[in-house]
Amino acid sequence: MSHEFLMWTVFFLAAYSAIANDSIQTIGTFIASNKDRKWYYLWIYMGGILLFTHTYSWIYYDGDISHGRLLSKGLNEAPTSFSFLQVMAPAILLVLTRLKMPVSTSILLLSAFTTKASSIVSILQKSMFGYVIAFVTAIIVWLLVTDLFEKFKKSKPSVIWVPLQWISSGALWSVWLTQDMANIAVVLPRSLSTDQFLVVASTMFFGMGLLFYLRGDRIQEIVLEKSNVIDVRAATIIDFIYACLLYYLKIISTIPISTTWVFLGLLGGRELAIQLRKKKGDTKIATKMIFKDMLYAGIGLIVSLILAFSINENMRNQLFN
Repeated sequence: MSHEFLMWTVFFLAAYSAIANDSIQTIGTFIASNKDRKWYYLWIYMGGILLFTHTYSWIYYDGDISHGRLLSKGLNEAPTSFSFLQVMAPAILLVLTRLKMPVSTSILLLSAFTTKASSIVSILQKSMFGYVIAFVTAIIVWLLVTDLFEKFKKSKPSVIWVPLQWISSGALWSVWLTQDMANIAVVLPRSLSTDQFLVVASTMFFGMGLLFYLRGDRIQEIVLEKSNVIDVRAATIIDFIYACLLYYLKIISTIPISTTWVFLGLLGGRELAIQLRKKKGDTKIATKMIFKDMLYAGIGLIVSLILAFSINENMRNQLFN
C-alpha cells in the first residue's frame, strides 16, 4: 500500500475515534442537556466552531492544524512509513470507545508515533496534575453550589441559561481542539496544502454530524449516569469550569495533556461534593463511580503504553537501558 493511502486511512480512523471517545468530555454535557433539540442544530453549531478553530490554526501556524503542539514536542515531520500497530492504534481506540472506556487519546495516538519515553512521561505527569487540579476545583465549587441546585432543581431554568450553556460549551469545544488536535494531526504533514486542509476539515465536520446523529453513541452513558447533567444550569457550570481548566493547562505548558483525565477528575470531584452536601448523601456511590471511571481509563492507559513500547524499539531501549 502507498504511504499516502495509509496516512489518510490512519487519519480517518483517528479523527472519528478520538472525537467519539473524547465526546463525553467536550460535547457530552451539551448533548445531554439539549436532548430535546434537533441533532442537526447542535451539529451545525459545534461543527462551525470546529471549522473556525481549524482555519485559524491553519492560517496562523502556516498550515499546521495542531496549534503548534506537535512542533513543541519535536515531532517536526509526519511519519514517512507506518507499521501495522501504528495503523491499528486508532482502530483499537474505536473498539475501546465501543466498550465505553474513556481513553487518553494523547497517550494512545501520540505515543504510537514518538520515539522518546520522556515524552510519554511528560504527558503522564501533566495529566495527573490536571486530574488533581480538576478534582479539587470541582469539590470546592460544588460544595458551594449544591445547596442552590437542590433548592431550585425543580424550578424551570431561566431563559438566560440556554445561551450561556451554548457559549460555554462552544468555548470548551474550541479550547479542547487546540489541545487535542495534535493527537489526530500527528500522521499528517505539518504544513497542509489547501486541498489537504479541505479534506481534513470536511472529514471532521461530517464525522461530527454522525456523532451528533448517534447522540454521542455508547460512551455517552458515562456522562448520563452522573447527577443532574441534563440540567442546563449544571451543564453550563461543568463546561465553563472545564474550559477554564484546559485553558490554564494550555497556558502553563505546551506539553500535550490527557484531557480525558482532567474531565474525569472534574466529574469525580463534583459527584463526591454532591453526595457530601446531600442530607442523605452516600459517598460510597460517588467513590464507586470515581474508581470505575479510573479503572476504565487505566485499562486504556495500559493498552496505550503497551502499544507505544511494542511499536518503538528506541523507547524500549530508553526504558530498559
